Amino acid sequence: MKADTCEMIRCRVPLANYKVTRSHVERSIMERLERNAPLPVEMQGRWSDVEDPNSELIIQGSEVFCFGKAVAYDYKLVDTVDGALIVSLKIDDQAGEDDFQRANITELVITPEGDLHAYNVKFGSQFERAQS
Repeated sequence: MKADTCEMIRCRVPLANYKVTRSHVERSIMERLERNAPLPVEMQGRWSDVEDPNSELIIQGSEVFCFGKAVAYDYKLVDTVDGALIVSLKIDDQAGEDDFQRANITELVITPEGDLHAYNVKFGSQFERAQS
């Protein structure tokens, strides 16, 4: 495991601690957006980790910065499931997909209640709008 990956996942909640159940799923059609297309307006801005306010997630246009590191992705998939807005960050290099999934946040979700969650295959964090 790379040092920057270890630092990024420090103090995060392992995904194994999350329990997800669905009795009914309302789903829209997933939309593929290229790298230069901005992320949804609801996600734009500066966010702080609820458990560690010094850890930030910044979404500015199409750029995503998490825990002080820019996420280098090639395209994104945007979807809505049960009222939650979901953005999946993806790369074109299938051979590098596993490393990408472990070293970066790959999913951003805004719940119907307005909570922002960011996660990958190893951890998940909840964020709130940062105070100016």
